[in-house]
Amino acid sequence: MDLENKALEAAKRTVSIEAQAVNNLINSIDSAFAKAVLSIHNSNGRVIITGIGKSAIIAQKIVATMNSTGTPAIFMHAADAIHGDLGIIQKNDVVVCLSKSGNTPEIKVLVPLIKDFGNLLIAITSHKDSFLGKEADFILHAPIEEEACPNGLAPTTSTTAQLVIGDALAVSLLELKGFSDKDFAKYHPGGALGKKLYLRVDDLVSQNKKPEVSATTSLREVIINISENMLGMTVVTSESKAIGVITDGDLRRMLTSGRNIDDLQAHDIMSDHPKTIDTNAMAVEARETMEEYNISQLVATNNGEYAGVVHIHDLIREGIL
Repeated sequence: MDLENKALEAAKRTVSIEAQAVNNLINSIDSAFAKAVLSIHNSNGRVIITGIGKSAIIAQKIVATMNSTGTPAIFMHAADAIHGDLGIIQKNDVVVCLSKSGNTPEIKVLVPLIKDFGNLLIAITSHKDSFLGKEADFILHAPIEEEACPNGLAPTTSTTAQLVIGDALAVSLLELKGFSDKDFAKYHPGGALGKKLYLRVDDLVSQNKKPEVSATTSLREVIINISENMLGMTVVTSESKAIGVITDGDLRRMLTSGRNIDDLQAHDIMSDHPKTIDTNAMAVEARETMEEYNISQLVATNNGEYAGVVHIHDLIREGIL
């Protein structure tokens, strides 16, 4: 077997083994899982998530997911915990411990200390009958038949199962809290994701010039207006309302039509009934409208009156497109 086929076979086998393990987790979502979720939901404290080795890395990801979805969580490395970091745990905190075997030396030292503190202990483990499983108040069972690693050594399937259980825990808490997209935006103000959730059309329009001509503006003045405002178009208004638009394309088509341009005015070449969007609309809605009509700019309005222009370049600049 050549190396390429060997790599493909190994990759497909890995995905198949892990996918089967994840699918089997459905049978592990039981009353203990529901009680664990409710215990966290009703707690006045935080969620402390701990583990060692690869489980510690998965624990950090679960912490990040919980924090971003409204459940305060802190990562505590199991090895560091028994060397001073136990001070992280406060009276009302719920502790979630990840361990495939549930029998590692660090876990055996840590668990009795947590129990002595009186904190609720939730286990995510592949072995219910392990030390961790027997000591935990609730077990979130993550059973696997085999690791994807052919030697059965590298944590692969087991960490995938832990991750999925952690996601299920975080999403369940999210739904119980009624955590909305607006709440999500509060925790993700930076980057393209945050902007999709909070950036509005008005935020974009305010950064642009406001091209505007009347219906009787001469063609020469229309061209100057488009050039000065650098948006590739201008808006024809009447009594503060947008009645049409003139784009670079409209000008090119007019110039190649052979028409006498000396006496032309804005209303002669404008496209009426322009596509509009309210300034209070989300920027992502502007993107969807542009995509729907295959256009590169929209007329923004506020209470029906012309407020400015949002251009496709605005969306690109902000990472919305």
